[in-house]
Amino acid sequence: MDSSKEQLLSPDYEHHERFRRSYDARESLDLDSDLDATEFLQSDPLTSSKPSAAAFSTQPRNRWLRKPCGCFAGRSTRCIIGCLGIFALVWLALGAGGFFAFKKYKQSPPDGLSPPWYPTPKGGTARSWAESYRKASEMVAKMTLPEKVNVTTGTGWRMGPAVGNTGPANGVGFPSLALQDGPLGIRFADNSTAFPAGVTVGATWNKELMHQWGSAHAIEARKKGVNVILGPCIGPLGRMPAGGRNWEGFGADPYLQGIAAAESIRGIQEEGVMATIKHFVANEQEHFRQSWEWGLPNALSANIDDRTMHEMYIWPFGDAVKAGVASVMCSYNMINNSYACGNSKLLNGLLRDEMGFQGFVMSDWLAQRSGVASALAGLDMTMPGDGLFWEDGKSLWGPELTKSVLNGSVPLDRLNDMVTRIVAAWYQLGQDDETKFDRKGPNFSSWTNEPEGVFAPGSPTEQESTLVNQYVNAMEDHASIARQIAAEGTILLKNEGLLPLPRDASTHSNETRRRDGLLQIAIFGEDAGPGEGPNHCADRGCNQGTLASGWGSGSVEFPYLVTPVEALVKSWEGSEGAKVATYLTNKPPFAKQPGILRDAQLCIVFANADSGEGYKAWEGVNGDRPDLFLQKGGNDLIVQVAEGCHGGNGDVLVVIHTVGPVVMENWIDLPNVKAVLLANLPGQESGNALADVIFGDVNPSGKLPWTIGKSLDDYGEGAKIMYLPNGVVPQQDFNEGLYVDYRYFDKFDIQPRFEFGFGLSYTNFEFADCVVNELKAKSALPAPRPGDFAVPPECDPSIPDEEEALFPEGFRKLEKYVYPYLDTVDDIVLDPYPYPDGYDVKQPLSGAGGEEGGNPDLWETYVTVSVNITNSGNKAGKVVPQLYLGYPQGVSTVDFPLKVLRGFDKLLLEKGETKAVTFNLTRRDLSYWDVNLQNWAMVVEGEYKFMVGQSSRDLPSSVTW
Repeated sequence: MDSSKEQLLSPDYEHHERFRRSYDARESLDLDSDLDATEFLQSDPLTSSKPSAAAFSTQPRNRWLRKPCGCFAGRSTRCIIGCLGIFALVWLALGAGGFFAFKKYKQSPPDGLSPPWYPTPKGGTARSWAESYRKASEMVAKMTLPEKVNVTTGTGWRMGPAVGNTGPANGVGFPSLALQDGPLGIRFADNSTAFPAGVTVGATWNKELMHQWGSAHAIEARKKGVNVILGPCIGPLGRMPAGGRNWEGFGADPYLQGIAAAESIRGIQEEGVMATIKHFVANEQEHFRQSWEWGLPNALSANIDDRTMHEMYIWPFGDAVKAGVASVMCSYNMINNSYACGNSKLLNGLLRDEMGFQGFVMSDWLAQRSGVASALAGLDMTMPGDGLFWEDGKSLWGPELTKSVLNGSVPLDRLNDMVTRIVAAWYQLGQDDETKFDRKGPNFSSWTNEPEGVFAPGSPTEQESTLVNQYVNAMEDHASIARQIAAEGTILLKNEGLLPLPRDASTHSNETRRRDGLLQIAIFGEDAGPGEGPNHCADRGCNQGTLASGWGSGSVEFPYLVTPVEALVKSWEGSEGAKVATYLTNKPPFAKQPGILRDAQLCIVFANADSGEGYKAWEGVNGDRPDLFLQKGGNDLIVQVAEGCHGGNGDVLVVIHTVGPVVMENWIDLPNVKAVLLANLPGQESGNALADVIFGDVNPSGKLPWTIGKSLDDYGEGAKIMYLPNGVVPQQDFNEGLYVDYRYFDKFDIQPRFEFGFGLSYTNFEFADCVVNELKAKSALPAPRPGDFAVPPECDPSIPDEEEALFPEGFRKLEKYVYPYLDTVDDIVLDPYPYPDGYDVKQPLSGAGGEEGGNPDLWETYVTVSVNITNSGNKAGKVVPQLYLGYPQGVSTVDFPLKVLRGFDKLLLEKGETKAVTFNLTRRDLSYWDVNLQNWAMVVEGEYKFMVGQSSRDLPSSVTW
């Protein structure tokens, strides 16, 4: 193994004897063992019972938007019995291994290689947060113990209008917080925009649009009464191209992910809404991501070495923290055999000490696996509040946290910091301003589309019906932003003189002869049309009709969806030179009606590939894709159309909607496939944005946010999903280290079909005169860590009177609702608590830390690189200059990738225009993580090489430093 990658995986690491999983359920008063606690955990009901229709939209809507889906739609007794029988058989098959494993193992799996890092660093040390912490500490000092617990604990699944709801601290005026899924829009909300997915935003390579995407999302969230958006998403990074949730993020490169995350966070939080960066960390596949979801008693462990963790997986989180993100969501999976939400090294050491995170850490929904231990490890808020089962009200915190403070196992000092972090974030975003947040909570319900309903539909307790949906239209003019993102995120992969098409088909400029004076146009593929409507399946959990979103908690209710066929046909309306025929199926009747293809002179064929979150499955796609091929016979359709279009002489345009890379080898080189557009996941303005590009209203400027290989094998062994578990606790070793996506292709000299960063334009650009300017000299290590700007606030750490923890007299409880109160305090016992190994060992502060985002010197610009770019074509267009860094070679034993992305921009150039672009490279950009020095180090000998161009393999201009 490369010495630069040892530390966390090496048995010789000096802390090996102290290695403990950062939580230990056996040491928690809440649980006997992690295995015992998770016995028979139910499948995730992350999809609600709320009808999927986007009701009461102000936009025109067709019936196809709302057609029901699934076996139970018709409520046939035979169908229901059959479905239940199949479910039982599948569950038994999946659960058999987990059941026997449970019988065999009575303890948690062996502790992993994640060292302890205690105690949790307190918030309030950063300059930009100091005033918010001052206000928060004053408020928290006045809170009772139940109020503090209320702020940290969700009220339970479906125990409030949002997907996540905290309890209020009424005595001091702190409201319940409403947390709602993103990042494509406001999940379960009416009259809210269905934005393009994160991968489409990443494909724009446009920082301004990334910012606007976040801003528009936040405006709608605030208008709907949401305090916290559960987005953006940068985990998964995209290690595996078939990963089910890759589409929620921005691309398979840490730098691209980090810049996009930072811009969208700034856009969100400038509107006063808290952003949540997720999932921290290494949640790279859906299979085995969560206990019992796949029939196993424990989640997968992602085993990552120290350098890879820093340079790849937490790199973009550093950008998010530097941008001031209010919240970080810890993931379901284990990291080095410690659950993420109980991993003190991650939450205390890396996130808080090294990166200087000032906000609060929340769990993913049911990702908390212990009570006391997770509090000690750095978790601040548990969501949705239920513990190990969905909607049972048996929280690992709530009353259990109250007990744990009273019996001394959770220091009140830790609880005070947890609450102060949450309240400080509330002040930091200006949510105490009642003109922006009226403290009445969401004006919509996540659980029903009806005007009236109950406050907590997850509780069986009888409740009075009240107004829950006010149908506030929050969309403003965000359709225009959605359309621009979708258009700029469309990537032109191939164009042999076909595009742009003229709207007046009589001026069609290709060599195809027109029959009877009309250009015969045929549109093929289910992906071009409406299917059964965009909201046909709950949480978009099926692939039918045109694909505009993946599925899962990141999806939204579409207020409308402009389909490609609708926009294209409309564009040719009134044209006397065109005749358009549509075949919105992947199996047109070519054999019975050969004239369909024979007569067509221009054929436009659509195909797609879908995936989503692991709690839902569709036709063999269990969250993660089973392969990289187009789905529903898409490859066969394209080949048939290409071979038959006008007898094989017609022009063919292929349009792909996809969640990630797809293999195109069967058809990409067919001679009459003249153009290929990859439109990613475009959201509600899909058809309009596509037409903008096809007809030349928008010059395509999208660039691939990942590599398209010729096969899955091209990406390496580390890129392959683990579809079958390799143990009761699946172990996934990230042995490829830094070599993910284009870095792997470069290292092993593999020729991709289309490289990372690739994308054509209707014009041409030339790069020249690359110049480097040194602002600061090279030095091995950053400046010494500065002292804290402010002293963290202190609250009274003494244990309060037990009596204040009791339910108030006459209090009416809702069954299964999570309260902070206790029925009795007679069982409170002050016994010594068995704290985790290493809990009493004071950790040295990292030299990489010191401020929000880490050591301030890491963010200083050390060099600038400038280049001149000329539009040498005959159309105006946007160019995306990309800067890649090559580390000095031959002067160190440290292994480096051939090149890494370290800068990009996007600018409009008129025909013949030249502009200079300057890239600022920070010390962090120029450094690597030195596992021995435990700091970001710069190579001071040899020459850095800066390469600039239009993709990772088209870099015509370079300079050394």
